[in-house]
Amino acid sequence: MLLAATAAQAQPGGSPYGRQSAYRQQPQGYFSFWGGWNDNYYQPRRRGPAFQSGGERPEIAPVEPKLVAFPSQYPAGSIIIDTKGRQLLLVKSETEALHYPISVGRQGFTWTGTQTISRKAAWPDWHPPDEMRARDWRLPEKMSGGVKNPLGAMALYLGHSLYRIHGTNDASSIGRAASSGCFRMLNGHITDLSSRVDIGVTVTVISRLPPELEKIVAEQVAPPKQVEGPKKRRAARPTSYRRDCKASRRR
Repeated sequence: MLLAATAAQAQPGGSPYGRQSAYRQQPQGYFSFWGGWNDNYYQPRRRGPAFQSGGERPEIAPVEPKLVAFPSQYPAGSIIIDTKGRQLLLVKSETEALHYPISVGRQGFTWTGTQTISRKAAWPDWHPPDEMRARDWRLPEKMSGGVKNPLGAMALYLGHSLYRIHGTNDASSIGRAASSGCFRMLNGHITDLSSRVDIGVTVTVISRLPPELEKIVAEQVAPPKQVEGPKKRRAARPTSYRRDCKASRRR
């Protein structure tokens, strides 16, 4: 069950992301006292291509995640997505979990709730929704799976929603709030995760972990601090140089 705002979905032109579509019916023309009625004043918006190739589909080797201490009551085998921490945890037992860094929805596109994995697809095709194409007219109606496709090497579909856990063609987005509600992973990580979970696995999306658990996980995945060496002291200038500077300022 998703807990995202759904009011917009019940309205004409509603969006699964809780925002109105940017496409609205425009008047067919306008009347000018100087030029009469002009039926060609309102021009249709530019549209991207109907189809775009996603490029090659290379073999992606799985990348093993970090095993972390995770004392919790979440059932083993389930997936926990921590939006604030931008991390996904596959629960292994009452005390451990596998940790994957992810990208989450940007402001206005986050949600919480529980879903189940309903489908898996390797190198999935991408069909950008109308709301997304309204924001960027260059997007195609369909892009085939491949290295250029933003869904990456694998997608795990969440229930009957439009949301997925998927790979990415932009590794720099991992650890950031950059998506439209889906959860991005490195291609090697999503390949690994897909091999560990089956259809029907529960996915729980939360805004943040409980404080104590959050601290335990953060201490294990934080990058090591770099030890700074002693700061170099600037060599003192000769006394004669300082006297010359003072003399020049008096002039």
